[in-house]
Amino acid sequence: MINELLWILFALVNFSLLIIMYRFFGKPGLFVWIGMSTVVANIQVLKTVELFGLTATLGNIIYGTAFLATDILNEKYGKKEAKKAVWMGFATLIAMTIMMQIALQFTPHADDFAQESLTTLFDLIPNVAIGSLTAYIISQYFDVWIYSKIKRALPSEKHLWIRNNASTMISQLLDSFIFCFIAFFFVYPFEIWIQLFFTTYIIKFIVAAIDTPFLYLAKRMKVNENS
Repeated sequence: MINELLWILFALVNFSLLIIMYRFFGKPGLFVWIGMSTVVANIQVLKTVELFGLTATLGNIIYGTAFLATDILNEKYGKKEAKKAVWMGFATLIAMTIMMQIALQFTPHADDFAQESLTTLFDLIPNVAIGSLTAYIISQYFDVWIYSKIKRALPSEKHLWIRNNASTMISQLLDSFIFCFIAFFFVYPFEIWIQLFFTTYIIKFIVAAIDTPFLYLAKRMKVNENS
């Protein structure tokens, strides 16, 4: 149970750090978090662990915090700001990818020890890279759209948990399907592919459920937008 307990703690730490960023830096803190989380998620996703009897990647937690950040923006500042944050996250991921691909082309010094590790982390597998970028922009944009739709239908604060969970859980399902389809559908037999898709989404579903109290906290939090 060590991994499971550590994973729960890891999730609480990730969401807490996001709320701290928002408390001290306001809306700009959410924009910075979204850009950072998209980059870190694509690094952490390379590490696989066993959780609750399932094979999972660590990147699902911090990737899930990006959905919480856009939900906070949508809830408190409107759909336009949430869309802007989505595109900033996408641009950050593209910029990181380009810069690291160029960095890998430099011939390392004879005493260099980092090239091999950096290559492992950032060397692109085209279908994985395309799947990640495509899944991010489509699922995040969909999350912003469906959240605003649900908010118009159920605008009261007592329905906050509905719009948060429904938008994130549906968006994460879309994200998991797009990524797994592009990255793995033509690589693995269908039985393996469907298992990868199922386990990926189950973990993201749990992360989406965990973030609900943090959205309520952010909703009621007064922040200094001039920080």
